[in-house]
Amino acid sequence: MPAADLGSASPSVLHELLDAAARRHPSRPALTHAGRTWDYARLRAASLRAAAWLRERGAGRGDRVLLALPPGLATAALVYGCSRVGAAFCVLHEQVHGPALAHVREDSEAVLLVTAGDGPPPLDAPLNALDAPLDALDVLEEEAPEAGDGAGEERARGAGPLSVDPVCLIYTSGSTGPPKAVVSTHAQLLFAARAIHGELAYTRDDVVYCALPLSFDYGLYQLFLSALAGAHLWLGSASDVGPVLVKNLRRSGATVLPVVPSLAQGLARMLPRYGTDGIRLRLLTNTGSAMPPGVLAELRAALPRMRVQLMFGLTECKRVAVMPPDEDLRRPGACGRALPGTEVFVVDDRGRRVGPGTVGEIVVRGPHVMAGYWRRPEQTAERFPRAEGLFPELRTGDYGHLDEDGYLYFSGRRDDLYKQRGFRVSAEEVETAARRVPGVRGAAVLPPAGDGEEAVLCVAGSSLRPGEVLAALKREIEPYKIPARCLVIPELPLTGHGKTDRKALRAIAAES
Repeated sequence: MPAADLGSASPSVLHELLDAAARRHPSRPALTHAGRTWDYARLRAASLRAAAWLRERGAGRGDRVLLALPPGLATAALVYGCSRVGAAFCVLHEQVHGPALAHVREDSEAVLLVTAGDGPPPLDAPLNALDAPLDALDVLEEEAPEAGDGAGEERARGAGPLSVDPVCLIYTSGSTGPPKAVVSTHAQLLFAARAIHGELAYTRDDVVYCALPLSFDYGLYQLFLSALAGAHLWLGSASDVGPVLVKNLRRSGATVLPVVPSLAQGLARMLPRYGTDGIRLRLLTNTGSAMPPGVLAELRAALPRMRVQLMFGLTECKRVAVMPPDEDLRRPGACGRALPGTEVFVVDDRGRRVGPGTVGEIVVRGPHVMAGYWRRPEQTAERFPRAEGLFPELRTGDYGHLDEDGYLYFSGRRDDLYKQRGFRVSAEEVETAARRVPGVRGAAVLPPAGDGEEAVLCVAGSSLRPGEVLAALKREIEPYKIPARCLVIPELPLTGHGKTDRKALRAIAAES
């Protein structure tokens, strides 16, 4: 097939990213999952089959498609297939079912819900959408005819997707109400992927081991970062913890590992027990929540050749800031500089920019700021006010400050700031201090739920006493910031994305 048909050198829509990778290195491994590997040519062919499969079921330009599949090769092919037909995809976590799935399906106005073919759709009540079980990977592994793309004909009549069209919906956790979807266009997604790739610098020789779900944007973007580099992406699962993770790192030959703190903590505990022979990690990245410095110290001691890049981001702009490799050792507490071509600044309560060292609300501008919230015009206007120039501002609701060199320091989220004994306290600061207490494996603060209530510090540990933890905190932070109550539990409950499940934690605290 002529190279021109495989996509332009500078992709403007998502599936052209895969086409370009297939043109450059068709026989290099692209994806591995559950013992099956597709090279880039085969992944592209599978995405063409996925596009044809979607068209046969009525999905087209401007539609929304929900992908409620177990993590694996089919989901990756369908993501690119949705791009080819001009539909916006939404990858759902496999634990999303019942009322939660019904809400997403109704809110997104999806025309198609793609489910695994070994059972009925995970939905309790029928809605106005077409359920399409995907019977097996076989339907995507058949050889797709070169003309099966249909892109040339669509471009000729102006029906193909444009860079400004929506390509992805990601539903937030809904901590302040029903989940709402962040909408990304092709242009925004590709800019973010290229900018992050420029900072992390994956290479064609890298093997990226991803145990994060593709419903989590941090996991999803590993698809795009790997394609930009021509790297080999191994898709793991949330069950890859403890000795299983160590075994899979050896088996895959992984050189890059994206993590959240809970995954890193588990790895740090396992390496002394199972050894590091055969582990080739050169880079560890983190976003989603702050990484405890003690965990990084343990990992660096076990894997001295491994570099670390910490990042800070939000679903609404994918990534706010990225640290250079190991810069956290020189700037403790920093979470990075703004991506090239973007801007990060801090404002006071009146929206005025403040100088270095002054804490205020973090604001982001740039082509990576997403299009807004699906069907939420008022919330979009509040969080994405129009600024001077081409790009909207993103009022993050997070607080922090910049130093003289433009490095961002995160203080806490708006929801994490609370009043205690007349003082404003950051839950993030208390949690960070608690993690420095010997024996504490994880910490989370539950802010007061109402007037007259006190914050609760929840810590994970096996031989801790609440009074001892609170006493130790007096050596770390000011006494007025220390919660009156401490709850010790074996492990912090986690969401499907590996973050602390604060709703479940609040229920545990209430029961205790």
